[in-house]
Amino acid sequence: MNEATTYPVSARGPADHDVRDQIVAAATEHFSRYGYGKTTVSDLAKAIGFSKAYIYKFFESKQAIGEMICANCLREIETEVRAAVDGAERPPEKLRRMFKAAVEASMRLFFRDRKLYEIAASAAGERWQAVLAYEERTRNLLQEILQEGRQSGDFERKTPLDETSMAIYLVMRPYLNPLLLQHSFDYTDEAPAQLSSLVLRSLSP
Repeated sequence: MNEATTYPVSARGPADHDVRDQIVAAATEHFSRYGYGKTTVSDLAKAIGFSKAYIYKFFESKQAIGEMICANCLREIETEVRAAVDGAERPPEKLRRMFKAAVEASMRLFFRDRKLYEIAASAAGERWQAVLAYEERTRNLLQEILQEGRQSGDFERKTPLDETSMAIYLVMRPYLNPLLLQHSFDYTDEAPAQLSSLVLRSLSP
């Protein structure tokens, strides 16, 4: 997550980023008001003042617009998580901060608007490309912290690195995936600290 974050989304047509951004901004507002599931591309076209055919020059479907909105949301989460991790000196604290920041940012961004939550839920349930990219980058960050911890002597080195990083990711996943997170509201205050402590004990050399 050190490099620029990019997401493979289904935008197409003219490379006019201003118009594409205008469509995404208007769609975000429209989805937040009327819901993702109930909105059609025709509805968006009327709201924006463009023809439906013109919108299709930039996005091949409503999902492609939703993917762009989802990617923007996930980019916000990644930025917050990276800032939290970079603010710590030692790997154990980096791991704690990663847990905490990821849960807090996910809660705020996925659930600040219940209608926009529909987009996050669709993205997670249908495994959109933006979600797959986000999950891969999360695992990469975990692996980066684990490698640093092994080099510093904070973490054990016997377990294969990919196995360790995947296991920790699976511990975090219920608090990163909006479909699962909605069932964990009662635990979001204490879960990051408790789970990260448990994981850190298992990583002791």
